[in-house]
Amino acid sequence: SPFNCSFQAMEREVIAAFGTGEPDEIMSSAFKLKVTREDIHTLRNLRWLNDEVINFYMSLLVERNKKEGYPAVHAFSTFFYPKLISGGHKAVERWTRGVDLFKQDLILVPVHLRVHWTLVVIDVRKKTIKYFDSMGQKGDKICETLFQYLQEESREKRNLELIFSEWTLRSMESHEIPQQLNGSDCGVFVCKYADYISRDKPITFTQNHMPYFRRKMVWEIIHQQLL
Repeated sequence: SPFNCSFQAMEREVIAAFGTGEPDEIMSSAFKLKVTREDIHTLRNLRWLNDEVINFYMSLLVERNKKEGYPAVHAFSTFFYPKLISGGHKAVERWTRGVDLFKQDLILVPVHLRVHWTLVVIDVRKKTIKYFDSMGQKGDKICETLFQYLQEESREKRNLELIFSEWTLRSMESHEIPQQLNGSDCGVFVCKYADYISRDKPITFTQNHMPYFRRKMVWEIIHQQLL
C-alpha cells in the first residue's frame, strides 16, 4: 500500500515529477483524463493550476466518495460553467446523462474567472448553494445562474419545480473561509475547499499549508489515490 511508503520515497517521486522530461509525457491517466508532465508542473510553487489538474483532482474526490461513509458527490468539469453561460441549459443538457443530480449529496462546480479559480458547492441535502472565493469576492450572480440551471434540470428530468424560497444562496465571507495571501494559490484553495467539504469536515487549513498541499497533490494525481 502507498501509505506504507516512506515520506522520503514520496518526496523523491515528487521531485522526479517536477524534474525535466518531455512536457507531453503522460504522468497519470484515469477518468478519461490525462495529466502530462507540463500539467504536473503547474503544481510547482507559485504556478497557476490548469484545468487538467483541477479536473483530475475533482475526479479523485468523486472516486473516494463512492466509499462507505462519505457523502455522494458529483463534480462538474471546469468547462461546464462557461458552456452553461454561453449556451444555457440546452448546451449542457447531456452533461448529466446517467447522473441524477438530485440523488447526490453535494455538487461541486469549479469556476474559472479569467485569472482566478473559485468554487461553488451545491448541498442538495441542505438546499444551499455557496460560493467559495479565496480572495473574498462575491459570487451571488454565479449562485443564481446555477440555481436557474438546477431548476431547469429538475423540470426536465423530474417534472418538478424547485421552490426558490426553500433554497439559500450565498457567498462565503472572507472571515468564514481561509484566504490566499498571494496571487497564485487560488486553484489549490479550490481543490482543498472541495476536499474538506466533500468529507463534511470544517475547513481548517491556511495559506501556510499550500506548499505541502501542492506536493501532496502531485503524489495523489500520479498514484490516482488521495492520501
